[in-house]
Amino acid sequence: MLLSEDKRKEALRILSELYPNPRPELLYESPYELLVAVMLSAQCTDKQVNKVTRELFKVANTPRQMIALPEEKLMDMIHSCGFFRMKGKHILETSRILAEKYGGEVPADRDTLTELPGVGRKTANVVVSNAFHIPAIAVDTHVFRVSNRIGLAEAKTVEKTEEQLMAHIPQEDWTDAHHWLIFHGRRVCSAQRPKCTECPLNGLCDFYTRKEQ
Repeated sequence: MLLSEDKRKEALRILSELYPNPRPELLYESPYELLVAVMLSAQCTDKQVNKVTRELFKVANTPRQMIALPEEKLMDMIHSCGFFRMKGKHILETSRILAEKYGGEVPADRDTLTELPGVGRKTANVVVSNAFHIPAIAVDTHVFRVSNRIGLAEAKTVEKTEEQLMAHIPQEDWTDAHHWLIFHGRRVCSAQRPKCTECPLNGLCDFYTRKEQ
Protein backbone atom coordinates (compact mmCIF):
# COMPACT_ATOMS: atom_id res chain seq x y z
CA MET A 1 0.00 0.00 0.00
CA LEU A 2 1.30 3.44 -0.89
CA LEU A 3 2.29 5.68 1.99
CA SER A 4 0.46 8.95 2.50
CA GLU A 5 2.33 12.08 1.45
CA ASP A 6 3.29 12.91 5.04
CA LYS A 7 4.58 9.41 5.73
CA ARG A 8 6.43 9.37 2.39
CA LYS A 9 8.21 12.60 3.29
CA GLU A 10 9.10 11.18 6.69
CA ALA A 11 10.45 7.97 5.14
CA LEU A 12 12.64 9.96 2.74
CA ARG A 13 13.86 12.15 5.59
CA ILE A 14 14.88 9.09 7.61
CA LEU A 15 16.66 7.55 4.62
CA SER A 16 18.51 10.79 3.93
CA GLU A 17 19.77 10.86 7.53
CA LEU A 18 20.75 7.19 7.48
CA TYR A 19 22.78 7.59 4.28
CA PRO A 20 24.02 11.19 3.99
CA ASN A 21 25.96 12.29 0.90
CA PRO A 22 25.46 8.96 -0.88
CA ARG A 23 27.83 8.00 -3.69
CA PRO A 24 28.07 4.95 -5.94
CA GLU A 25 30.12 2.13 -4.48
CA LEU A 26 31.48 1.33 -7.94
CA LEU A 27 34.86 3.00 -8.47
CA TYR A 28 35.33 5.07 -11.63
CA GLU A 29 37.06 8.19 -12.90
CA SER A 30 35.17 8.86 -16.15
CA PRO A 31 31.73 8.27 -17.69
CA TYR A 32 33.21 5.44 -19.76
CA GLU A 33 34.68 3.71 -16.72
CA LEU A 34 31.32 3.99 -14.97
CA LEU A 35 29.50 2.57 -17.99
CA VAL A 36 31.81 -0.45 -18.15
CA ALA A 37 31.60 -0.99 -14.39
CA VAL A 38 27.80 -0.95 -14.42
CA MET A 39 27.72 -3.36 -17.36
CA LEU A 40 29.93 -5.73 -15.38
CA SER A 41 27.85 -5.36 -12.21
CA ALA A 42 24.83 -7.34 -13.40
CA GLN A 43 24.41 -10.21 -10.92
CA CYS A 44 27.79 -9.38 -9.42
CA THR A 45 28.79 -7.44 -6.31
CA ASP A 46 30.25 -3.95 -6.55
CA LYS A 47 33.20 -5.18 -4.48
CA GLN A 48 34.05 -7.82 -7.08
CA VAL A 49 33.55 -5.41 -9.98
CA ASN A 50 35.90 -2.90 -8.32
CA LYS A 51 38.50 -5.63 -7.92
CA VAL A 52 38.25 -6.45 -11.63
CA THR A 53 38.14 -2.90 -12.97
CA ARG A 54 41.09 -1.87 -10.81
CA GLU A 55 43.22 -4.06 -13.08
CA LEU A 56 41.20 -3.70 -16.29
CA PHE A 57 41.29 0.10 -16.33
CA LYS A 58 45.08 0.06 -16.00
CA VAL A 59 45.26 -1.35 -19.53
CA ALA A 60 41.98 -0.17 -21.08
CA ASN A 61 39.93 2.74 -19.76
CA THR A 62 38.81 4.30 -23.06
CA PRO A 63 36.74 2.81 -25.88
CA ARG A 64 39.71 2.72 -28.26
CA GLN A 65 41.94 1.02 -25.73
CA MET A 66 39.21 -1.51 -24.99
CA ILE A 67 38.68 -2.57 -28.60
CA ALA A 68 42.46 -2.83 -29.03
CA LEU A 69 42.58 -5.32 -26.17
CA PRO A 70 42.72 -8.95 -27.37
CA GLU A 71 39.27 -10.42 -26.83
CA GLU A 72 40.48 -13.41 -24.85
CA LYS A 73 42.50 -11.16 -22.55
CA LEU A 74 39.37 -9.13 -21.81
CA MET A 75 37.37 -12.29 -21.17
CA ASP A 76 40.06 -13.56 -18.83
CA MET A 77 40.18 -10.28 -16.90
CA ILE A 78 36.40 -10.08 -16.36
CA HIS A 79 35.81 -13.81 -15.89
CA SER A 80 35.16 -13.51 -12.14
CA CYS A 81 32.22 -11.11 -12.71
CA GLY A 82 30.09 -13.91 -14.13
CA PHE A 83 28.38 -14.11 -17.53
CA PHE A 84 31.73 -12.86 -18.79
CA ARG A 85 31.34 -13.81 -22.45
CA MET A 86 28.09 -11.91 -22.90
CA LYS A 87 29.34 -8.97 -20.83
CA GLY A 88 32.63 -8.90 -22.72
CA LYS A 89 30.85 -9.07 -26.07
CA HIS A 90 28.61 -6.13 -25.13
CA ILE A 91 31.53 -4.08 -23.75
CA LEU A 92 33.47 -4.56 -26.99
CA GLU A 93 30.47 -3.81 -29.23
CA THR A 94 29.54 -0.72 -27.21
CA SER A 95 33.16 0.47 -27.15
CA ARG A 96 33.39 0.12 -30.92
CA ILE A 97 30.24 2.20 -31.41
CA LEU A 98 31.47 4.85 -28.98
CA ALA A 99 34.81 5.06 -30.77
CA GLU A 100 33.37 5.15 -34.28
CA LYS A 101 30.16 7.12 -33.80
CA TYR A 102 30.68 9.31 -30.73
CA GLY A 103 34.37 10.19 -30.87
CA GLY A 104 35.14 7.97 -27.92
CA GLU A 105 32.76 9.86 -25.63
CA VAL A 106 29.81 8.47 -23.69
CA PRO A 107 26.57 10.24 -24.69
CA ALA A 108 24.87 12.14 -21.87
CA ASP A 109 21.43 11.04 -23.06
CA ARG A 110 19.52 8.09 -21.63
CA ASP A 111 17.70 7.17 -24.84
CA THR A 112 20.93 7.20 -26.84
CA LEU A 113 22.64 5.08 -24.19
CA THR A 114 19.91 2.44 -24.26
CA GLU A 115 20.59 1.92 -27.98
CA LEU A 116 24.05 0.60 -27.11
CA PRO A 117 24.53 -3.19 -26.81
CA GLY A 118 24.04 -4.43 -23.26
CA VAL A 119 22.87 -1.06 -21.94
CA GLY A 120 19.36 -1.18 -20.48
CA ARG A 121 17.34 1.56 -18.85
CA LYS A 122 18.78 0.89 -15.39
CA THR A 123 22.37 1.12 -16.61
CA ALA A 124 21.60 4.27 -18.58
CA ASN A 125 19.96 5.89 -15.55
CA VAL A 126 22.98 5.11 -13.37
CA VAL A 127 25.32 6.66 -15.93
CA VAL A 128 23.36 9.84 -16.65
CA SER A 129 22.65 10.50 -12.97
CA ASN A 130 26.13 9.85 -11.60
CA ALA A 131 28.40 10.78 -14.50
CA PHE A 132 26.40 13.70 -15.87
CA HIS A 133 24.33 14.77 -12.82
CA ILE A 134 21.04 14.43 -14.69
CA PRO A 135 18.23 13.50 -12.24
CA ALA A 136 17.21 9.87 -12.67
CA ILE A 137 16.14 6.87 -10.60
CA ALA A 138 17.71 3.57 -11.59
CA VAL A 139 15.57 0.67 -10.37
CA ASP A 140 17.64 -2.41 -9.59
CA THR A 141 16.55 -5.36 -7.45
CA HIS A 142 17.25 -3.47 -4.20
CA VAL A 143 15.38 -0.33 -5.25
CA PHE A 144 12.45 -2.41 -6.51
CA ARG A 145 12.22 -4.50 -3.35
CA VAL A 146 12.72 -1.75 -0.78
CA SER A 147 10.51 0.88 -2.39
CA ASN A 148 7.62 -1.54 -2.79
CA ARG A 149 8.02 -2.94 0.73
CA ILE A 150 8.08 0.48 2.38
CA GLY A 151 5.22 1.86 0.32
CA LEU A 152 7.10 4.46 -1.73
CA ALA A 153 5.79 2.49 -4.70
CA GLU A 154 3.12 -0.13 -5.27
CA ALA A 155 4.00 -1.78 -8.56
CA LYS A 156 4.59 -5.18 -10.10
CA THR A 157 7.21 -4.11 -12.64
CA VAL A 158 10.47 -2.20 -12.68
CA GLU A 159 9.04 0.29 -15.18
CA LYS A 160 5.98 1.10 -13.06
CA THR A 161 8.13 1.32 -9.94
CA GLU A 162 10.36 3.88 -11.64
CA GLU A 163 7.32 5.89 -12.76
CA GLN A 164 5.84 5.94 -9.26
CA LEU A 165 9.12 6.85 -7.56
CA MET A 166 9.60 9.72 -9.99
CA ALA A 167 6.06 10.89 -9.24
CA HIS A 168 6.40 10.57 -5.46
CA ILE A 169 9.97 11.81 -4.87
CA PRO A 170 11.11 15.40 -5.57
CA GLN A 171 13.24 15.48 -8.71
CA GLU A 172 16.20 17.01 -6.91
CA ASP A 173 16.30 13.89 -4.69
CA TRP A 174 16.04 11.26 -7.44
CA THR A 175 19.73 10.38 -7.65
CA ASP A 176 20.24 10.36 -3.88
CA ALA A 177 17.05 8.36 -3.34
CA HIS A 178 18.34 5.71 -5.73
CA HIS A 179 21.40 5.29 -3.49
CA TRP A 180 19.40 5.48 -0.25
CA LEU A 181 17.23 2.57 -1.35
CA ILE A 182 20.19 0.51 -2.58
CA PHE A 183 22.12 1.00 0.67
CA HIS A 184 19.05 0.20 2.75
CA GLY A 185 18.44 -2.94 0.73
CA ARG A 186 22.01 -4.10 1.19
CA ARG A 187 22.38 -3.26 4.87
CA VAL A 188 18.91 -3.62 6.41
CA CYS A 189 16.09 -4.61 4.07
CA SER A 190 17.59 -7.74 2.57
CA ALA A 191 15.59 -10.09 0.37
CA GLN A 192 15.56 -13.15 2.65
CA ARG A 193 16.10 -11.91 6.21
CA PRO A 194 15.23 -8.23 6.49
CA LYS A 195 16.21 -6.69 9.82
CA CYS A 196 12.75 -5.26 10.40
CA THR A 197 12.99 -4.89 14.16
CA GLU A 198 16.18 -2.82 13.79
CA CYS A 199 14.89 -0.72 10.91
CA PRO A 200 14.25 2.99 11.63
CA LEU A 201 11.48 2.85 9.03
CA ASN A 202 9.45 0.07 10.62
CA GLY A 203 6.90 2.50 12.06
CA LEU A 204 6.06 3.59 8.52
CA CYS A 205 6.75 0.45 6.49
CA ASP A 206 3.79 -1.29 4.88
CA PHE A 207 5.69 -4.62 4.74
CA TYR A 208 6.47 -4.55 8.47
CA THR A 209 2.93 -3.53 9.39
CA ARG A 210 1.44 -6.42 7.43
CA LYS A 211 4.00 -8.87 8.79
CA GLU A 212 3.23 -7.89 12.39
CA GLN A 213 -0.51 -8.30 11.80
